[in-house]
Amino acid sequence: MKGSKICGISDLDTLKFIIDHQYPPQFIGFICNYKKSSRYVEVEKLNELLKLDKKNSYFVAVLVKPDGEILEKIKNLPFDYYQIYDCTPEETKEIKKKYNKKIITALTIKDKSDVQKHNLFSEVADIYLFDSKGYEKSMAFDHELIQKIKINKPLMLAGNIQINDNLENYKKIADIIDISGGLETSGVKDKSKIDIFLNKIKQVQNET
Repeated sequence: MKGSKICGISDLDTLKFIIDHQYPPQFIGFICNYKKSSRYVEVEKLNELLKLDKKNSYFVAVLVKPDGEILEKIKNLPFDYYQIYDCTPEETKEIKKKYNKKIITALTIKDKSDVQKHNLFSEVADIYLFDSKGYEKSMAFDHELIQKIKINKPLMLAGNIQINDNLENYKKIADIIDISGGLETSGVKDKSKIDIFLNKIKQVQNET
């Protein structure tokens, strides 16, 4: 397992805690344009949050079918990756070329046909994220659907992952674990859960 992604960060205190952790995640995600999510961050606030030195983590802009307006607003922010939902391969390619960002292609999975869509993005995806259909709701999907696919790029897994889950099981199917709601208490990121999760990821990596 190469690492983890903590998604849905929206306050400076939590961001600082994550970046300064002994075992920081490989990726930190910010919800940039999906207003239905309680974790959505307005551009003005993003400007403040992302002034923080990211140190050993990558910053990820999470974008659901982004339009030109939001892409222009965030283009000068220090994002390393754009995580894109609901765009065609052509739209994704255009965004990648214009803004010169690495792309996490996010596919929402219900059945096998959703999994097969990854083939369409082979030219543009730097990382594949397999997620549930829940978007802002932490829903699960059958991880066995992606267990047998063979792709030559890193595979990220999301969808109602919890800190008490046996992360060893995820190691067999994914390179990167993406977690958000599982690190919250009453809808707010919980530092004690973040600490448990990051320590568990480190433990799993040491056992690899």
